[in-house]
Amino acid sequence: MARLADYFVLVAFGPHPRAGLLRGSGYLVLSSTNGSGEGQGQILQRFPEKDWEDNPFPQGIELFCQPSGWQLCPERNPPTFFVAVLTDINSERHYCACLTFWEPVESTQEVVCTEDAAEKEEEADEGGQARLSSTAPAQPGQLFAPKTLVLVSRLDHTEVFRNSLGLIYAIHVEGLNVCLENVIGNLLTCTVPLAGGSQLDSVEEGARTISLGAGDRQVIQTPLVDSLPVSRCSVALLFRQLGITNVLSLFCAALTEHKVLFLSRSYQRLADACRGLLALLFPLRYSFTYVPILPAQLLEVLSTPTPFIIGVNAAFQAETQELLDVIVADLDGGTVTVPECVHIPPLPEPLQSQTHNILSMVLDPELELADLAFPPPTTSASSLKMQDKELRAVFLRLFAQLLQGYRWCLHIVRIHPEPVIRFHKAAFLGQRGLVEDDFLMKVLEGMAFAGFVSERGVPYRSTDLFDELVAHEVARMRADESHPHRVLRHVQELAEQLYKNENPYPAVAMHKVQRPGEASHLRRTHRPFPRLDEGTVQWIVDQAAAKMQGAPPAVKAERRTTVPSGPPMTAILERCSGPHINSARRLEVVRNCISYVFEGKMLEAKKSLPAVLRALKGRAARRCLAHELHLHVQQNRAVLDHQQFDFVVRMMNCCLQDCTSLDEHGIAAALLPLVTAFCRKLSPGVTQFAYSCVQEHVVWSTPQFWEAMFYGDVQTHIRALYLEPSDDRVSPSQEVGEAQSQDGAPSALDVASEQRRLWPTLSREKQQELVQKEESTVFSQAIHYANRMSYLLLPLDSSKSRLLRERAGLGDLESASNSLVTNSMAGSVAESYDTESGFEDAETCDVAGTVVRFINRFVDKVCTESGVTSDHLKGLHVMVPDIVQMHIETLEAVHRESKRLPPIQKPKLLRPRLLPGEECVLDGLRVYLLPDGREEGVGGSGGGPALLPAEGAVFLTTYRVIFTGMPTDPLVGEQVVVRSFPVAALTKEKRISVQTPVDQLLQDGLQLRSCTFQLLKMAFDEEVGSDSAELFRKQLHKLRYPADIRSTFAFTLGSAYPLGRPLRVAKDKGPSFRTLSRNLVKNAKKTIGRQYVTRKKYNPPGWEHRGQPPSEDQEDEISVSEELEPSTLTPSSALKPSDRMTMSSLVERACCRDYQRLGLGTLSSSLSRAKSEPFRISPVNRMYAICRSYPGLLIVPQSIQDNALQRVSRCYRQNRFPVVCWRSGRSKAVLLRSGGLHGKGVVGLFKAQNTPSPGQAQADSSSLEQEKYLQAVVSSMPRYADSSGRNTLSSFSSAHMGGHVPSPRARVTTLSNPLAASASRWTASRGKWSSVRASGRSSGLGADVGSRLAGRDLLSTPHTNGAPPDSGFLRPQRAALYIIGDKAQLKGVRPDPLQQWELVPIEVFEARQVKASFKKLLKACAPGCPATEPSPASFLRSLEDSEWLIQIHKLLQISVLVVELLDSGSSVLVSLEDGWDITTQVVSLVQLLSDPFYRTLEGFRLLVEKEWLSFGHRFSHRGAHTPAGQSSGFTPVFLQFLDCVHQVHLQFPMEFEFSQFYLKFLGYHHASRRFRTFLLDSDYERIEMGLLYEERGERRSHLACKSVWEYVDRLSKKTPMFYNYTYAPEDTEVLRPYSNVSNLKVWDFYTEETLAEGPPYDWELAQGPPEPPEEERPDGGAPQSRRRVVWPCYDSRPRVQPDAISRLLEELQRLESELGRPPERWKDTWDRVKASQRLEGRQDGRGTPSSLLVSAVPHHRRSLGVYLQEGPVGSTLSLSLDSDQSSGSTTSSSRQAARRSTSTLYSQFQTAESENRSYEGTLYKKGAFMKPWKARWFVLDKTKHQLRYYDHRVDTECKGVIDLAEVEAVAPGTPTIGAPKTVDEKAFFDVKTTRRVYNFCAQDVPSAQQWVDRIQSCLSDA
Repeated sequence: MARLADYFVLVAFGPHPRAGLLRGSGYLVLSSTNGSGEGQGQILQRFPEKDWEDNPFPQGIELFCQPSGWQLCPERNPPTFFVAVLTDINSERHYCACLTFWEPVESTQEVVCTEDAAEKEEEADEGGQARLSSTAPAQPGQLFAPKTLVLVSRLDHTEVFRNSLGLIYAIHVEGLNVCLENVIGNLLTCTVPLAGGSQLDSVEEGARTISLGAGDRQVIQTPLVDSLPVSRCSVALLFRQLGITNVLSLFCAALTEHKVLFLSRSYQRLADACRGLLALLFPLRYSFTYVPILPAQLLEVLSTPTPFIIGVNAAFQAETQELLDVIVADLDGGTVTVPECVHIPPLPEPLQSQTHNILSMVLDPELELADLAFPPPTTSASSLKMQDKELRAVFLRLFAQLLQGYRWCLHIVRIHPEPVIRFHKAAFLGQRGLVEDDFLMKVLEGMAFAGFVSERGVPYRSTDLFDELVAHEVARMRADESHPHRVLRHVQELAEQLYKNENPYPAVAMHKVQRPGEASHLRRTHRPFPRLDEGTVQWIVDQAAAKMQGAPPAVKAERRTTVPSGPPMTAILERCSGPHINSARRLEVVRNCISYVFEGKMLEAKKSLPAVLRALKGRAARRCLAHELHLHVQQNRAVLDHQQFDFVVRMMNCCLQDCTSLDEHGIAAALLPLVTAFCRKLSPGVTQFAYSCVQEHVVWSTPQFWEAMFYGDVQTHIRALYLEPSDDRVSPSQEVGEAQSQDGAPSALDVASEQRRLWPTLSREKQQELVQKEESTVFSQAIHYANRMSYLLLPLDSSKSRLLRERAGLGDLESASNSLVTNSMAGSVAESYDTESGFEDAETCDVAGTVVRFINRFVDKVCTESGVTSDHLKGLHVMVPDIVQMHIETLEAVHRESKRLPPIQKPKLLRPRLLPGEECVLDGLRVYLLPDGREEGVGGSGGGPALLPAEGAVFLTTYRVIFTGMPTDPLVGEQVVVRSFPVAALTKEKRISVQTPVDQLLQDGLQLRSCTFQLLKMAFDEEVGSDSAELFRKQLHKLRYPADIRSTFAFTLGSAYPLGRPLRVAKDKGPSFRTLSRNLVKNAKKTIGRQYVTRKKYNPPGWEHRGQPPSEDQEDEISVSEELEPSTLTPSSALKPSDRMTMSSLVERACCRDYQRLGLGTLSSSLSRAKSEPFRISPVNRMYAICRSYPGLLIVPQSIQDNALQRVSRCYRQNRFPVVCWRSGRSKAVLLRSGGLHGKGVVGLFKAQNTPSPGQAQADSSSLEQEKYLQAVVSSMPRYADSSGRNTLSSFSSAHMGGHVPSPRARVTTLSNPLAASASRWTASRGKWSSVRASGRSSGLGADVGSRLAGRDLLSTPHTNGAPPDSGFLRPQRAALYIIGDKAQLKGVRPDPLQQWELVPIEVFEARQVKASFKKLLKACAPGCPATEPSPASFLRSLEDSEWLIQIHKLLQISVLVVELLDSGSSVLVSLEDGWDITTQVVSLVQLLSDPFYRTLEGFRLLVEKEWLSFGHRFSHRGAHTPAGQSSGFTPVFLQFLDCVHQVHLQFPMEFEFSQFYLKFLGYHHASRRFRTFLLDSDYERIEMGLLYEERGERRSHLACKSVWEYVDRLSKKTPMFYNYTYAPEDTEVLRPYSNVSNLKVWDFYTEETLAEGPPYDWELAQGPPEPPEEERPDGGAPQSRRRVVWPCYDSRPRVQPDAISRLLEELQRLESELGRPPERWKDTWDRVKASQRLEGRQDGRGTPSSLLVSAVPHHRRSLGVYLQEGPVGSTLSLSLDSDQSSGSTTSSSRQAARRSTSTLYSQFQTAESENRSYEGTLYKKGAFMKPWKARWFVLDKTKHQLRYYDHRVDTECKGVIDLAEVEAVAPGTPTIGAPKTVDEKAFFDVKTTRRVYNFCAQDVPSAQQWVDRIQSCLSDA
């Protein structure tokens, strides 16, 4: 039994100590510091006056009676009641029920704060004054003081307290004839039965009826189980006030230990809300500050750092505003405010949403029916009390689901004398799969859960509803999840049990208590609450106490049982989970591999190891591995050989690498006994255990892991203590959470429960014995774990601590974190120490000390918690350092012996394939190739395997940097990964420090970036020393920037001479190229030497200075004197022999051949000029005297003398004066190129250098020459020739140079940016162009480019997409010559319409901008590290930032402008920068767009040779080929031009004979330095080096191609890779491509990669071994399918899946070789097919659909099938073949028809091949006497009149020649001995010559007839 009330207290208002009392105008006024009527509470009386022994009187009750402060009131308030809760120092809660009423303060009353004065006043009141009626009004100014009746109790019976205090107040107010002392005495002596006791068997005991002696009766119902909280209606009210979401937030906040503050104007509401929240937390108890009603004076409590649940009156809301970390729930407003800095983790899904749904079903049952068409009649909703229990039932179910299986994760550490229980948090989270869940993690770490474990973990105790629910109902709850109505039924069942617990006897709940009358508080009461007689009350209390002494003490009788554990977590999950993560097949693979290892089948084990390592990513496989390894351990030891040991260690490491520090799946726990069991013998007496090889895992450095392991093992041993030996069948390694009772043996909890039950029955000695046994068990385990920890924490090599490596979770040990080694130790290891100083073991000691500290902290914690005696603990502390030291000594021997083991076999280095002549400079250095920012290689969005990182070696050869290796991911398979690039292409080398992918060690590395868009990001293997890495860098640097260009690969390749020696000149009858070049240079020097002595010579920058910009004075110097001797500059027949030699060589150059083709002039043997020609070829520069960077022969106007050119050249930069490079065949307009103009500085230089008058004359003469020169260009155009006499250009020169006042007749045009041009209009009737800057800012007026260039009227509709318009509607006033120059040089020139030329100032980018843009492009296409958020957008963004496509757009735009001008008949002079970068790009593009010849293979070669090589583009300087160029860096001007061609090719795929691959090939090799073609900066330098003419004549080497063109020719004969099958040109086609950025595509040359073989541009290397045909299976099995998986970025797609035509040609070749016929050239086959197709089309008489399609294409743009090459090419075959019909060719011979499209495009210019091979094919030829028949390749040459034969079609060496002049007859022949058997007799024919008879045999009769006819026709022609 327990007391209902402990104390009764009367508290009244008293003045505040700081306040003084003043009497004024008859009323009492309380003046205090703040002016309000504030006072303080005073205890007038308390009963009993002495404290109870078991329950002292709580201090500070006065504050809680009036939480808002004691204040006087101007009017009478009705009485109030609430219950405050006080918590004492022992965490006991005291319930203070407070009933407050107000009494008037009399005006005459003297307020003296003593009890005596109060008594006198009471007597005076009673005697002297009559009682007024209740209706009498209060006097004006009357004040009322509060008085409170307080009942203090440890029991929570709110209603009983309300009734009891109400009764006392009613007796006082109503003046009932009942003695108050008796009532209070009875109240204090009333006892009620204890909750949940055995005495509740009778209704009388369980429902106690009490009476206080005033005719009242109350029934007190005690809850059945006291552990279940009593909530009445508080939970339901909380939900009504705040709503579901808010309450769930508060619930989670309270569980995760946040601060919660309730606000309300009602104190009772605050108390109910706090009570309700606590009820929801059951079965967890809230253990932090809990104050449902906080007094105003204690508001600073809210600033406490600890969590709390507190209620505060809403009046103080302002004071709570500045609390930053408090969650505020406003009960009156229904809101919950969560501060920004507070994160409340939500419940884990699906529990959050399920709980929300069930709560809404309980609170709003109508919701389910709201949408029904015929809703059922409304059922009566649950009462508030019932709804309250239903809501609590929902949360009870929630906790059962959250904590299901928790008992399987309890560790019983001690059973006696008191149970010590620990919870294995990691195992619990791991089994639930909620390791990452923030909510559950915080709950399990909280104090409430710690209390839950210690209270409910006890195995033998009384149980309640929650225990039943979590043990038996979990399966039902899982089954009901998807059935809401079954869930609701379950909730209602639980609610009924909760309701019954609170109201066990609802029938007897009848109260009869006197209440005061209505408005009784308004009556004018004559007397205040009387002072009570203490003696009477004390006597009643004493009487009751005496009576109770005789009764037995009230003991809370408990029905204790073994707590049910319920099903283990694993069983629950397995029953309900979906398909398992690991299939049975994977587990079988693991088992098989382990059995192979232990059976010694190492080869089998090696094969299956990759699959095992992949399977070990799954949890089941890791468990399976641990289980299988356990089976191979006998007597705690398993000795393995070295290979087995390596396999086992590798699998263990693989298991452990995915373990987190908590080891939530118990993998590390299962492996811990194994790492000390598996070992190998290193030498006699030295054994290495597996633990020394698996230390690199974060789990070993986590104290929580060791604690959980320790407690688990202790539990196993404690359990074994109390079990019979036969019962103990559970292995020590059995994982926590597994059903240990599976084989019938009781679990540790069952054993503990039984022992606790028996404990009271045991004798004292027996109890003592058990306690000692348990204690020594824990002690022995502590010693065992000290050993285990030292095994796994001490590194094998303690001098170089592996613990120092940065692994996750390792911080500073001293901070009691999960770390092993202190930072101070890290420092000590870094420093070297002197062994002589006696500190040899400095590091070892430090490692030892750190480990000892770690183990000691662990031992302290676990031993203290497990109740180990202090003596034992001290002993342990002494033991630990010895254990560690002993282990270190053992390890030293192991480390020493392990070093003697043969090293682990690393993968064999794969040797790269090398080119002929390529040599290794540095042999392979072991490296890891790491993934860079491109995601293809790592199996990113494109799919495919993770090829990177790869393990292999990097090789440095004379030509390339090559990586070859294999992927480190064993599952990718043995795919060879190759990534290489030419050394010459290296643009950046950067040292990096990276982790190696296998060991995760930090290693040095290199990042090499190349301009061929390759990136090698490498980490050196640990075996590669820093000196080797440094040597690699130095050698690489040396090869990249050779001191002399002669030491590059292009020169050393095929050279018979060692590098150091000078090349000997071969003696020859004719002058060799070396002699020739020497003569050339000598003559040039002679010529240059004949200058005025006063003038400095201009020297081109030497090798060492190349790359540095020329100085100011150098730049402006004049290279040649004005008046050279006539013999040097005028052509004459009396040239010296060396000069003639020079001339003949120059005539053979590409430029000269092209000039002849274009009809731009001829150069006869006498060098006489044909006067009718407007232009002539001038040899003025043949000695490179005028301009070093120009070719030897130049096209100049006919009327200009050579000696005048000297003066003209001075006005231009680098002396590059305007020369003609192309002429339009249709409009006869010419394209000229030159360097930019010299500015004013040049004129100033002229003036300053000589005396004033000659200087002036000199400048004028230069200007005059320039004037004449440009006039001559204008005059040479046919349509302007008549006006040439009238026009003078006297002032043009000065205007053009910007040195004088501009001429009023010159007209200036500015090219605008076309993007800004769409909205512009012509402003002047003259049709001038407005100026729009190229930067994209419109200057107001812009016009469409196409319209401007064609001079069209802009009234026509503007073209979309940047498309140029037709070239009709030409402007009447069109200039004869447009000069396109840099805007900066043409400033200040005023436009004038009368002149015949216009200046077009444009803004162009400089070379440095190209370089900067290319750098960004490189980083965009081959980023060095993965993007933070990889997405296509990030690539496009970085591409846009590079501005590369904008530069391409500008180039195309300018080129289209020039094309339009030329097409409309105006000539154009491109005069930009120095004339060798952008000028070259523009003029090349213009010629390519205008002239179809340049779109053939031969034409494009000619274009590059002429414009880029002969006109001196500085390849060596821009490619940074020498140390001098290193600072200037790589500037890809030529690559940019190729990109422009690629853009045009994409838009017009049928107009180019060459393929896209050809462009990529040139792009790669222009930077590779494999060929000599793109070396050096000009023809002059090439002659000086002896490069220009060495390839001509018989000296050509057959070993290796020195020229890229020769290589292309050779390759083209073998393979059609450079040929475009869709080629079907229109001869007159001028291409006008779209140039807007939106029309441009990123060239795949920048992004594609083939890791199988490296870049595919070295054809010899790219040809891998052929695929075996289908039938040839080595194992003789069924033929495999030909299906092949093509991996992006690994395989070369064009090779694996060639286009249809290539495939057919390959097939033809294969069939020919099978039939024994020498294969035909692919080109002949192709041309024959095309010709026959064309003939068939013609015979049909009607166009095929594809030809109709072609004819429908508009004339000016035939970009039909723009993206043909992205699809299967075969589908466009007929289209491209038929399209030649439109050109109307009518040649009779099919051979000529076939060749028409390419070589005979221009009849006046034919390639060597086409003119020397009239007919060719295979014939069998009978050898001379006694020799057999042989198949040979015969070529009939009409030109040379011979029949030549070769060994095979691609052979370049002729084996024999039959001169047709000697042939007498061609006649049918007969077969002879040895002739081919299968051939028809009629296929034989003989050719009779004057010397002998040749016997031939063709492959069939028609071809024999063809041959005879051909030879006959040749003979007749002759």
